[in-house]
Amino acid sequence: MMTLSLAVRNLLRNRRRSVATLLALAIGAASILLFGGYSANIRYSLLTAYVTAGGHLQIQHADFYQYGSGNPSAYGLADYERVLQGIRQDPALRDMVNVVSPTLQFGGIAGNFDAGVSRTVVGIGFAPDDINRMRQWNEYNLPIEPPHFALEGAPPDTAIVGLGVARVLLLCEPLKVGNCPSPQAAEKATGARLPDDIAALSGLEDGANKKQAAAGPTKARIELLAGHGRGTPNVAALQVLQAENQGFKELDDVAVILQLKQAQQLVYGRAAPRATALMVQLHRTQDMPAATQALKALLARLVPGQPWTVMDFETLNPFYVQTLQLFDTIFGFIFALIGGIVLFTVGNTMNAAVTERTVEIGTLRSVGLRQAGIRSLFVTEGLLLGVAGAVLGVTSALLIATVLNRMGLTWLPPGSSDALPLTLRVWGETRMIVGTAIGLVVIAALSAWWPAYRAANLKIVEALRHA
Repeated sequence: MMTLSLAVRNLLRNRRRSVATLLALAIGAASILLFGGYSANIRYSLLTAYVTAGGHLQIQHADFYQYGSGNPSAYGLADYERVLQGIRQDPALRDMVNVVSPTLQFGGIAGNFDAGVSRTVVGIGFAPDDINRMRQWNEYNLPIEPPHFALEGAPPDTAIVGLGVARVLLLCEPLKVGNCPSPQAAEKATGARLPDDIAALSGLEDGANKKQAAAGPTKARIELLAGHGRGTPNVAALQVLQAENQGFKELDDVAVILQLKQAQQLVYGRAAPRATALMVQLHRTQDMPAATQALKALLARLVPGQPWTVMDFETLNPFYVQTLQLFDTIFGFIFALIGGIVLFTVGNTMNAAVTERTVEIGTLRSVGLRQAGIRSLFVTEGLLLGVAGAVLGVTSALLIATVLNRMGLTWLPPGSSDALPLTLRVWGETRMIVGTAIGLVVIAALSAWWPAYRAANLKIVEALRHA
């Protein structure tokens, strides 16, 4: 207790130097925490985006991730309905799973024959009700408003396209897509009809056309060509409800989203419908390991011998893992850099204190204070500076983060076309706050150790000679 009292009085003796050191520690702690809060926001934003789009886990054919995108009929999951029911009724999974939903992904060609244009696309079949429930997932309370999935309650022959697909297929005007100049070489073929062979494949006989016309005008129409399960092509005529930004330009330029049943009919025809994946979204991300084991046990029981596997969203989205690794490396570099500055600042302060208090050290040693007492005195001063600087830095970081979060700032992630809210998640990141504070306190104590060791080893006679 006496050592603590003396350490406080010694720090207050030279207030200007102590305040300068304290501010250096506080600025360092606040800088680390603010960057850590920014990194946490990126982690939670990306995680939420991937989980709301595809779930925490996906059940797929073991080879679909590598080879199946071009041949969904070969890697589709047969009898997937039984597995869906098993997941919903399994006592180990029932409380963990929020949504489980099938999806079908396939390649094809989308064309706007009225305009004489087409392009290769990736078709994705979803169950609309499930997708809207998945989009409501927000475990980390991000300040975002999930878009409503427009296919819910829509007719079975409706679809959503990416903004890039809408531009290429010249659907900007009916879908009201902005920033969409018409290409000079493109000429709309007014009154052009679908070729007879394509019309026959898609079932667009004159009677169907008249029925469509009687129902009223539509926004836009495309024809989607895909390979049938038996190798023959199949065509579906789709009414495009809207163009939706898919977040990444590469996906935005190829995405055509349609009803799951329509996609299954297009790919499998009259054969038994399949799904290329079962998306499993959990209530809590921390349940992923337990849910994975439970799903593997369920698959072994329901579909023994089938090459089905369970993949998590990190494996399916390597960009997520690479981004986190990048920010962890930057965070470590910043911590090491600021730690070096703290080490130098506190060490310089303690060295100056030892030089100024040489006579005092000699006096204390002459009245019986041991070397260990001198060392503990200076190390305690370093600890006090570290604790005070960490507390001030944490408080400052929380205040700055609160102010910035209320300003409604946004940022554009690399490779994305959607601006996201810019938030610094410092509050609630207990592990980061405690780790940063303890780290700076330890660095401050270590930086005071060498000056304390030097002070403790001063010879009493030499120290008193400076009086």
